[in-house]
Amino acid sequence: MHSGEFSNMAAPNLDFTLGGGDAVLRPMMWMFLAMLVTFLVTRTVTRLIRAGAGSGLGNLHVGGIHVHHQVFGILIMIGTGIALLAATPEGAALSVAGAVFGVGVSLTLDEFALWFHLRDVYWSSEGRQSVDAVFCVLVVTGALIGGADFITGRVGTSTWWASVGLLSLTLTLSVICLLKGKVVTGVVGIVLWPFALAGAIRLAKPDSWWSRRHYANRPRRDQRAHARFDAQHEARWNRLRDLVAGAPNPAPSGQRKVIR
Repeated sequence: MHSGEFSNMAAPNLDFTLGGGDAVLRPMMWMFLAMLVTFLVTRTVTRLIRAGAGSGLGNLHVGGIHVHHQVFGILIMIGTGIALLAATPEGAALSVAGAVFGVGVSLTLDEFALWFHLRDVYWSSEGRQSVDAVFCVLVVTGALIGGADFITGRVGTSTWWASVGLLSLTLTLSVICLLKGKVVTGVVGIVLWPFALAGAIRLAKPDSWWSRRHYANRPRRDQRAHARFDAQHEARWNRLRDLVAGAPNPAPSGQRKVIR
């Protein structure tokens, strides 16, 4: 083989076709799969540790300090980011980097509530926010796998301007969702605009900024909001969270709080 032939060789890929060959696993898909598997494995391990299952499982302590798994996630993301910038890998190497980065993202987001509240709330009701964070990133990553494009067309063309307008509208609707206390809907709506539209139109959560600002002098709407987002509504969503991630420890008597 002549040396010139090497320049014509494409970098190897870790691409596996699914079904009839229409779907192909590429770096973003590897990241998605790594995030999902890491999250499920991490939650299984932490639940076994809490249950005292033994088998050598336990929290890691260094010098009497509990080292949370988000620390490893942050280090993995930093290392992967440096590698991507320094080596700009292609083909199989890029797929591996995507998977490794997904592992780091999952480990970090699994303790999102900890770095959001700046205290260990992993097994408290606030810890359910970590499940929401992982869910949001999985949905966004999944939408990108499906070919979601924020801006399309050549700059300055009618197609480009139309996509910019749609993106601006989507972001506006997502912000409204966030102001209405619908964090998951707002984040998912960035890539799936119908969710943002539905969330922006429907009632705000009673404890949200939107409710305090716009429902204070509208008692009927405030009453409807409380009826719509009652304890049963929160309990249904919590059952799904707890099925995947495990139920939080019971709060001390008199300190129970519903997280909306």
